[in-house]
Amino acid sequence: MFGNIVKYLNLAIIFVLTGAVALLLSSFIDRVFISPPVSASLSEDLKSNKQEVIQINILNASGEAGLAARAKEYLRGRGFDVVEIGNYSENLDKSIIIDRLGDINSAYKVAYAVGITDSLITSQIDSSLFLRSSIILGKDFALLKPFK
Repeated sequence: MFGNIVKYLNLAIIFVLTGAVALLLSSFIDRVFISPPVSASLSEDLKSNKQEVIQINILNASGEAGLAARAKEYLRGRGFDVVEIGNYSENLDKSIIIDRLGDINSAYKVAYAVGITDSLITSQIDSSLFLRSSIILGKDFALLKPFK
């Protein structure tokens, strides 16, 4: 009887460890091959080891409360400098990225990090905002990476 309990306990341990290994392996494959991380750095000065990161603001145009704050935490965790969050003046169906400095490469990085297609990037140059891009979260927010 005691031998059977030990046998089943060993099988349970093997099953749990196999599941944990499978989960870690799938997470690794997703992180490296399917959704590789995007760099929030603009450039790197190799002499001083300083990096300049992409500064953005996030505006909520979905009508759902708290989305900009959730997106802020997600993007700060990925190295972006979120300098402001707030509400947009109107509700939008689609989320968009607005390039504020004519730096389309930074806008592409922001779009990739959030999961917005490149076709939804526009340019409205406004250097007085002191940021590179604006993220406007529309009613399609549930499709974006911070909310999945």
